Amino acid sequence: MTTVVPSAHSAAVPTSDGGGPDGARLSLSRFRSWPWLLFWLLIVAILVLPIVLFLLVAFSPRLLGQGPAWFTLQGFRDALTGTLLRGTLNSLVVGIAAAGVATAAGAGVAWSVLRTDVVGRRLWAGSMFALLLGPSYLIALGWERLLEPAGVLELLGVPVTGFRHVFYGPVGVVVVLAVKGVPFAYLALSGALRGLGEEFEAAARVHGGGPTAAARVVLALLAPACWSAFAIVFAESVSDFGVAATLANDAHFPVATFTLYNAIDNFPVQFPVAAAVGWVLMAMAGLALLAQTRALRGRSYRVLGGRSRPARRKHLARTSHLLAVTGLAGLVAIGLGVPMFGAISASLTDGLGSLLGSHRLTLANYSRVLHSPALRAPLQFSAELAALTATVTAILGLVAARLLSTRGSRITGRVLDLLLLTAVALPGIVFAAGYIFTYNLPLTNRLGLHLYGTSALLLLGYLATALPSTSRVLLGSVSQVQESLREAGRVHGSGMFASWLRTVLPLLARPLVAAWVLTFAGTLLELPVSQLLYPPGKPPVSVGITKALANYDYGGGTAMEVLAIGFALLVVAVVWTLFQLLTPAGWRRVGGTR
Repeated sequence: MTTVVPSAHSAAVPTSDGGGPDGARLSLSRFRSWPWLLFWLLIVAILVLPIVLFLLVAFSPRLLGQGPAWFTLQGFRDALTGTLLRGTLNSLVVGIAAAGVATAAGAGVAWSVLRTDVVGRRLWAGSMFALLLGPSYLIALGWERLLEPAGVLELLGVPVTGFRHVFYGPVGVVVVLAVKGVPFAYLALSGALRGLGEEFEAAARVHGGGPTAAARVVLALLAPACWSAFAIVFAESVSDFGVAATLANDAHFPVATFTLYNAIDNFPVQFPVAAAVGWVLMAMAGLALLAQTRALRGRSYRVLGGRSRPARRKHLARTSHLLAVTGLAGLVAIGLGVPMFGAISASLTDGLGSLLGSHRLTLANYSRVLHSPALRAPLQFSAELAALTATVTAILGLVAARLLSTRGSRITGRVLDLLLLTAVALPGIVFAAGYIFTYNLPLTNRLGLHLYGTSALLLLGYLATALPSTSRVLLGSVSQVQESLREAGRVHGSGMFASWLRTVLPLLARPLVAAWVLTFAGTLLELPVSQLLYPPGKPPVSVGITKALANYDYGGGTAMEVLAIGFALLVVAVVWTLFQLLTPAGWRRVGGTR
């Protein structure tokens, strides 16, 4: 009998239809690669192309149909002359001033909360996060409603003419930007203070130094955190659009972000000039980082070791305690209390800003917002887009965080990490300008991408600004989840998706909900992207507020503002309540505290 032995080559020949083990493996590999391909196409569409093409037009207008020159620096010449140059210099000056004030104030808050027994430590720390979530334009608008002619304070008989002339200008812009920057400085400095023991202060005292010498030693050791806080607040200040579009514009004090907006919003549109201003904004942020690097070069700030001892809280004397509480309360009042009082009191006043109204307290402004489609529709439109943006961003942020935390995807992870970090540093107004330019090109229209002037483009703009920060928020939680958990679910008979739902989702439920509510609240009241990308006739609530105020409807505009903030807080409370009531107990315990 002749035995036929099959050839080694014929045993594993894949068939064209995917038959055999190798064919099945190849088909499965292709199936799994499609979601990642779609993810990268979306990243390129919302993060790469709009910014690259917009910034490229500053050097080559003809390449993108915006002028006759293949290479020119005329956009930079225009951006560095006249009003545009004045706006750039103003941004530089107020950015430095706001960063310095915010860093000093943030250091004071961090020291009081972490190193002293000042009363209400949790309240002051919580107020920093409230300031962090509040848009800068709402803070500015609250101050304006109090100080404007025939405003709240003048109706109460308080003379504010002299203070108004001082506040409406660089002083007021610096105050609002500094208050908005204090939370960033506090977060940067509080982490460093927690790791700094008290042995360095004790050494200074042992060698004859008093409290001043000990404070100098601590400040020297906190230099990296101080420079980081300064750089962060400076970058946030020069790229801020909320104050530029409200207080600075009303005070006729030009800044760089509003000059970029004017170059796009006016006719004829000047994309090369706007792109040049975008380059200048990024260069100013880069200068802050360069100054930080040069200041810290060649020095060592390693203070943690095996002999480090946790610092003890200092007992404040009665006078010092009173000064600390007064300073903290004053900071919270400037950043939260005064703007809230200005907005609420203005929304309850009839005929604010006019000499014709009765100026009595009334709820008529809220009734108009709730019953007038022109005032109610912006809030409904923003709520829908914010919910959709938060949902999609949470999903994409989870995918991005998983890619960043996967060991095997080194090249793709590094590329994505670089893109997300770059996107975090870009001003929102540059994102919006890039979207206007890219998705209005003839090429995109020929490809069938008719997005300009649609709600879809506004949604993409929201996604582009929310995804970088959301992915960074989720990265810490996703990187803690071991791959063996999902594999264990697969071993016990669950499919790929079912094993993820049973083993991974419970661990990530709380951070996903947190990412959703943060994105929702931030998107609902977002201004720069909304101002440039909203579809005709469908303004978001932030644009509706500014339009109402620009038309001197101060009561309706501030009522919209109060209702929008209240609605955002209500949604956050409802989402967390539903999470506590509807999710299994194990989901709530993971990441919670007792």
